[in-house]
Amino acid sequence: MSFEKTIFLPVTPDEAFALITQPERLRRWKTVAARIDLRIGGEYRWTMVPGSHAAGTFIEIEPGRRLAYTWGWEGDDALPPGASTVTVTLEEADGGTSVRLVHDGLSAEQEVGHAEGWNHFLGRLVDFTASGDAGADDWAATPDPANALVGAEAALAVAERVLAGLATSDMERQTACTDFTVAQLVEHLHGSVTHIGAALGLEIPMAEGADPEVRIADAAAAVLEAFARRGLEGTVTMGSAELPATIVASILNIEFLVHAWDLATATGQDITVADGLSDYVLGLARTTIAPDMRGKSFADETVVGESAASLDRLIAFTGRRVGV
Repeated sequence: MSFEKTIFLPVTPDEAFALITQPERLRRWKTVAARIDLRIGGEYRWTMVPGSHAAGTFIEIEPGRRLAYTWGWEGDDALPPGASTVTVTLEEADGGTSVRLVHDGLSAEQEVGHAEGWNHFLGRLVDFTASGDAGADDWAATPDPANALVGAEAALAVAERVLAGLATSDMERQTACTDFTVAQLVEHLHGSVTHIGAALGLEIPMAEGADPEVRIADAAAAVLEAFARRGLEGTVTMGSAELPATIVASILNIEFLVHAWDLATATGQDITVADGLSDYVLGLARTTIAPDMRGKSFADETVVGESAASLDRLIAFTGRRVGV
């Protein structure tokens, strides 16, 4: 069975090709995280939604004209990576580009599920090229994370949207973290992610001067992929301490979601978080932030009303003042 769909984009074929091959473009409409080695035989791994990872290899690459790659899902015996093929053809049209996607090699049941997915994401691509913003993806909200790695991917999706909204003029703004401007908080977040990456055996370049969203998203994608390969069992050596892997993954959840709030608040951006996700991260924070961390890494918990929103309760627990 095959799925086929054609859409029109008001951009050139070269721009359309960039939208379907560059990680920083894919994150605007399709993926939470994206690793791409764009060459024949090169591999990709896309976090389509938290906890779901598509993977395969590129088999045809004609910039501005055509892209073909194998497709499957990590952990799916019925459609593993490489089990099917996606071909995207780009043709110049009046005022833009006609984009035709064909997904071959699916069972009847798989075609139904993938039709829903492709319609969703291609619709977001149309929205993105029409207005420059596809909006927050409801599919990435993950109101009930299955584990701390899925939660971290959902929290990363929130952080990426805020990071993408930062302007150069925002960099010297003060954040709720009194020691950090926006620029310094981005550095802190990158440092936290790369520190965890080093504990997992990764060496992540600093990428100084890169766009803040690109720096954090690229580093986070590598760390989360390495963590997924490792799993959540056992301990991780963090400096001189041995921490349960679940605690280290919990730290990523807290870093992504709380600092997304810090950056959004400092720059006047709206932030949308599913209550289930912020409730989940609050639960992780309660088991991760020890009393002796207060006054050091975290200020004392602040007070919010009993009817406070879920995200506000998380923010207050980490020592921020909500609404100030």
